[in-house]
Amino acid sequence: MKKVAVFGNAGGGKSTLSKRLSQITGLPLHILDKIQFQSGGAEVPHEDYKRAHQQILVNERWIIDGFGCMETLWQRLNEADTLVFVDLPLYVHGWWVTKRFITGYFKPPEGWPQNSPILRSSLTSYRVLWLCHKYLTPKYREYIKQAQSIKSVYHLRSTKEISQFIELIETGASA
Repeated sequence: MKKVAVFGNAGGGKSTLSKRLSQITGLPLHILDKIQFQSGGAEVPHEDYKRAHQQILVNERWIIDGFGCMETLWQRLNEADTLVFVDLPLYVHGWWVTKRFITGYFKPPEGWPQNSPILRSSLTSYRVLWLCHKYLTPKYREYIKQAQSIKSVYHLRSTKEISQFIELIETGASA
């Protein structure tokens, strides 16, 4: 496990999982939302984002958390040796987006750029939920099915499986 892509629908706990994974493994963590968006929520120029993404990919060790854009998504998944697909039921993603929206007024959400607009970003997450579930999640599922023979793949479908995955990595790191 040297190049890890953590991906899935909005509100699935990817940033929290990625942070914990980085703490356990010592792999450097790169959060795409913090690369793609500036403090305050303004998007960086697309070419600047793609260049920063490419600079991460050429490193020997990384964890990359998030979506970015379609072009960089597939590059990242192809480059990774380990895929962590957070694929919870849609209602869980929806509930966690709501929870993040409410608590975001008191504590900035994990993995978000500083001073991100909570309302606007949450509304975007709600729009993404259904679109990702309908169009991208089936492609993710097909991709990991194909990749299982050449990569380490963790398809996490419940909060229990997320906890078990963390325990597995902790056990392996301490062995």
